[in-house]
Parts: sequence; C-alpha cells; structure tokens
Amino acid sequence: MSEEFLARILIVDDESATCRALVRALTLMGYYADSALSGQEALGRLGRSPYDVMVLDLRLPDMPGEEVLQQARRIQPDLLVIILTAYASLDSAIAAVRAGAVDYLRKPYSIRALEEAIGRALHQRREQQRRERLLRVIAEAVEQLGLEEPARTSPVVSPGRFLRQGRVTLDREMRTALVTDPAGASEVEVPLTANEAALLEYLMERPGSVVSCRELAQNVLGYRGLVEREAEALIRPLIFRLRKKIEPDAEQPVLIRTVRGKGYFFST
Repeated sequence: MSEEFLARILIVDDESATCRALVRALTLMGYYADSALSGQEALGRLGRSPYDVMVLDLRLPDMPGEEVLQQARRIQPDLLVIILTAYASLDSAIAAVRAGAVDYLRKPYSIRALEEAIGRALHQRREQQRRERLLRVIAEAVEQLGLEEPARTSPVVSPGRFLRQGRVTLDREMRTALVTDPAGASEVEVPLTANEAALLEYLMERPGSVVSCRELAQNVLGYRGLVEREAEALIRPLIFRLRKKIEPDAEQPVLIRTVRGKGYFFST
C-alpha cells in the first residue's frame, strides 16, 4: 500500500448525505476518512486528532469557510486544504489559495476529480518534505565539517571585532559569545560554530527587528530561492543549538525571541 493511502482525510460539508458518500468512497480507496457538518465541529476534530487533508466546503451554516481555513491552519500548520464550492469564481479561488488552500474544486465534482486533487496534494507535500530533509542533511554536513559558508551581505553597522547588544558580546574573530547573567553578577564565554556566529551576528546587528527564516537562510547560510518552509527547516535547528549555548533557559528564551509565523529577533 502506498504512502498516500495511509493519509487521514477530514470532509467538512453541511450536507450529511454528501459527507457519508465521500467518507465511504475515500474509505474504499484506502484512506482514513472522517466528516464534520459545521466549521466548529471541524475545528474541534482538528484540535483532537491530526489530519493530512481537509476537504472544505466554503458555505457552512455556522461560519465562513475562509475563517475555518484560517483557524485550521493555526491548529495544524501542515494541514493540506482542498476547497469545495458551488459558487465558484476567480476571486474566491484566489482568496482560498492566498489563505493557504492547495487546490480548488467546483461543485458538482466527480469522486475521481477529488481523488486526483488529494493525490496531487499529498505528492507535493512528500516532495517538499524530501527537499527539506536534503537541505537539513547538507546544512548539518557543512556544520560538522567546519566549512566556511558563502559570503554574506555586508553588516549594517560599522565593522569591528566585537559586537555588543544588551548582555551579549560577540567576538567575530574568535567566534565566541560572552554572555552576562541576568543579575549582572557573572559572565560566561561560549564557543560558536561558524554558522552559529554568523546567525547571532546577523540578529544582533538588527536588535528588535523580526527577521524571517528565508532572509536568514539567504544572508547567513547563502541558500537562495528557498520558500519560507524550506528555510525554516534549516534555521530552526540552528536557532535551537544557539539558544542552548547563550540562553539561561533554552526552553524559555529571552535573547533570541520567536514571532510565530514571522521569524526571530534579538532582544536587548
């Protein structure tokens, strides 16, 4: 059985007969299928169980389908959403895609068309995951070998050996960070890898400014042309390792802060 046929599908439609028919058809195809008759019921199911694909009717009795889509993506960011509507228009299709839908089908549609849309979505995600794994492997190999990264963009501050922001002083030459504890009673010097030092430098040069993973991947690691999700796969492990070295508590960071869905910033 292929990887596709292990996928969990959630059908969201206020027509109970449609839901029963789709659940039965998808189950016979080998998927695990559930249904919800309202937006709130769908969000409740997503909060309790993971799903791979949500097939969502835009017209629901309790809330707009677009709102369900937005809330669903917050609950499960990797959820693939296929929009169904009997009121198809270019505007609604564009709005759905901008909100995060991966495909758009107009009612009435065939089971075959839905099956093909689900298959395309799952295939695209597997390719995305494969590329992200490859990028992580490359980044880790470069890190372990101690190779120098491609040249970064010029700093926005005047160059110098030392860069200080708040409780952290970065020695660019020695690739070390001197971190003062919150009480100011002691200091600890921690060694950094080339990537860690470059990442910390980039963030410290822009204190308080939120920087996306894509910008960090391009200007710190030299990876161009990545989408945000691919860049995040490279940057998140690096941020995690850096936090373990300079934060008093890496689980509750106070120096390198996260802005959900936006990126990171250095807090002074």
